[in-house]
Parts: sequence; C-alpha cells; structure tokens
Amino acid sequence: MKSFPDTPVAVFLDMDGLLVDTEPYWLEAERELMAEFGVTWRETDQLFCLGGPMEKVGRYMSELADGSEEPEWFSKELIDRMANKFRKVSLMPGIAALLDEISEFNLPSALVSASPRRLVDSVLLSVENHPFTLSISADDVERGKPHPDPYLKAANLLQVDINNSLIIEDSPTGVAAARSSGAWVIAVPHIASIQEHEKSAIIASLEGHSLNSLWNLVRSR
Repeated sequence: MKSFPDTPVAVFLDMDGLLVDTEPYWLEAERELMAEFGVTWRETDQLFCLGGPMEKVGRYMSELADGSEEPEWFSKELIDRMANKFRKVSLMPGIAALLDEISEFNLPSALVSASPRRLVDSVLLSVENHPFTLSISADDVERGKPHPDPYLKAANLLQVDINNSLIIEDSPTGVAAARSSGAWVIAVPHIASIQEHEKSAIIASLEGHSLNSLWNLVRSR
C-alpha cells in the first residue's frame, strides 16, 4: 500500500446523485405517483424535495394532492416504487476511481444517505467491491439531513474526528448537514445550486479529481 501524507482521517459520501445516478429514478417515480392524483410534478417540486428527508417529501406530496392520502402513505409508496427501480444503478462520473483510492489507502469510510435503509442496502448490493466500512440511512437517526446527526453518528461509529474528515455531497440539504458537522466539505451540485462557504469547495464534477486533489482543494480554502 503506498503512503498518502496529510490525508483526511475518514471519507463520507452521500448516495443519491453523488455515489449513484438515482435522481432520474426519483424524478420518474415522483411524476408517476403524483400524476395518479392529477398533479403535475414540476422541476420546482423536485428541487424542493431534493435530498429529502422522506418525511418532508411525504408531507409535500400529501399537500399537493389535497390530503387525498396521509404523508406517511406517500412516503411509503414512493419508497416501494423506488425499490423496484434501484435494481441496477450507475455510478456517477469520477466515483469509481475515488472508491478505488479509498480502498487503496485503507481509509475509514461511510455511505451516509437521507434514503431509508431499504434503498441504501439495495444500492450497496449493486455496487461491487465498495470500500464502505459502514452505512447510515434515514432510519438510523432521529434527525436526518439537513441536521448533522447522520455524519456525526458515522464519525462516532468509526471513532474518527469529524473535524478532520472529508464529506462529499451534491444537494443543498446534504451540504448543509455536512457543513454543520464540522467536516471539510466538497460540494458537487448537478441539479440545485450551492453557495460558497468556509471549509468547503464547490466543483462541477468528481471526474478528473483524485482524493489527494480534493483534499488539497478544500484544505486550501
């Protein structure tokens, strides 16, 4: 194993839209579900729900559907539909090389998602030879993103200092959680824009970046 000086003590990755290209599936399922209630699901609706949590999405859908079903029903129905669509998902650009580096340097790592455990496990099964030591789903914390709790729990379980860890996120909700945790943050927005902030950097894509370049980029802020 080659040396890697000045490395983060751990790396945490988001799932939807960062690890795997699931956002098109979410959009498709959301449109299909809401169409059954005569509601046209627009880009603004997708942006509002981007990054979850599912309770927020369920409440929003129930309101748009004039309370035809309870928020919990919408959340469960959307998860059921997504589980069928998650049987095969594609990695986002640049992720495969990053996962290989995390494995090569034997860094503690975790997949930290706002999706329920059922969907997280489905994605993990589809990603061959992933390096994640553990995963955190929405079901594993009382307060999900945008609260920092999922990342703080992952750091606690890995017994690492969150303040010297690297988090990579793509949604405003996820980035808010990552930044408030105290970690160094790389934001890779592809649907909703993200504002600049201390101890973080914004890039267009992970493609062409190494773990070393990401760490140096964010540490130079």
